[in-house]
Amino acid sequence: MLEEKIPWLSPYNTEFPPVSSAIKEPNGLLAIGGDLSEARLIEAYRKGIFPWYEAGQPLLWWSPDPRAVLFPKNLKISKSLKKTLSRGTFTVTFDQAFKEVIHACAGPRVGAEGTWITSDMEDAYVNLYKSGIAHSVECWANSDNSTGNRTLVGGLYGVNLGRLFFGESMFSHQDNASKVAFVHLVKQLEKWDFPLIDCQVPNSHLSSLGATEIPLAQFSQYLDKAVDLPAPDEWTMDWSF
Repeated sequence: MLEEKIPWLSPYNTEFPPVSSAIKEPNGLLAIGGDLSEARLIEAYRKGIFPWYEAGQPLLWWSPDPRAVLFPKNLKISKSLKKTLSRGTFTVTFDQAFKEVIHACAGPRVGAEGTWITSDMEDAYVNLYKSGIAHSVECWANSDNSTGNRTLVGGLYGVNLGRLFFGESMFSHQDNASKVAFVHLVKQLEKWDFPLIDCQVPNSHLSSLGATEIPLAQFSQYLDKAVDLPAPDEWTMDWSF
């Protein structure tokens, strides 16, 4: 059985097995069990490990090889996305609605059942946000009325350690909204000299924006160089365009 091949984490410490011990099928499964405490999550991200499981499953920890990443200089912006960015219909902010973003990311997806963002997962990352470790990017639809109200229509969240950003999830309730949020994140991280963004596993959405795959060993080298550098302290931002 799968459980016989994968080590179970002790509830009494945060030590993970080496990422090189992750199995190939399913790709990257490394450990089972433990908890979502702040200390364990930080230790996981420092080593290139992330939690990913569904309600009713035990807590599963992953470090796939190869690893999906995006180098900021390789960001792709399509012609249609460029038009969206120039229309003046969105406002993009950082860290102004973290709870709303992660809750929206946990919502139902077209063609999918259930969610891997359980209520425990939401609580854990909200705690990381309160500690200044998790961050959100919000995309708002600007209102045409005189009150200036705006509606949250897209966004993403992830974890920042040093000069690396570990993307977790994104959502979009309006065409291109999550992509607009992502573009602003990438451009800001490039200004902060982040070498890459961890995208974890590939998908067509991220590939269209320039994400690629690199060997886990190469990803680990970026971790070693960047994760202990000083993290930015000016995350709260607001752009109207």
